[in-house]
Amino acid sequence: MGRDGWPVSIGPDSQMSLEVIDRHSNALFEFLWCPVCGHEVFSHIPFEGVFCKNCNTQVVLQESRETRGYEEAILACFDTDSTWNLHVDEKLRRDLPDGSARVKVLGAPGAYEVDWWSPAPGEDWVPVERGEFDDVEEPDEVSHLA
Repeated sequence: MGRDGWPVSIGPDSQMSLEVIDRHSNALFEFLWCPVCGHEVFSHIPFEGVFCKNCNTQVVLQESRETRGYEEAILACFDTDSTWNLHVDEKLRRDLPDGSARVKVLGAPGAYEVDWWSPAPGEDWVPVERGEFDDVEEPDEVSHLA
């Protein structure tokens, strides 16, 4: 018993459990790329989310209500609130309009395609293409700011 007369629990509670559900295939993550930096590697931090491993832009995946007959229809929502060095690293990262953008992905593993971006790419904004900044080196004075 604790000081106030309530039982004290030490160690994991046998009544609690955590079930991990893989809702999206690895193939979807192999297809996706970050529209801020162009990299294709994402990290999952349990209870926090999925982030671009290169720039820390967060991505949240949602199933779309409209599939149009495709096996999968996914909305990937990117948010730059957590992005590293966005304010000083314009040659390696491109900000999203108002800090966020969505892309709708249709298809199936091995056959995904982009249906649309929101906001639509135009004169004011274009997502970074996959690997667009691969041959540009990050300056030493910037890398320590992450």
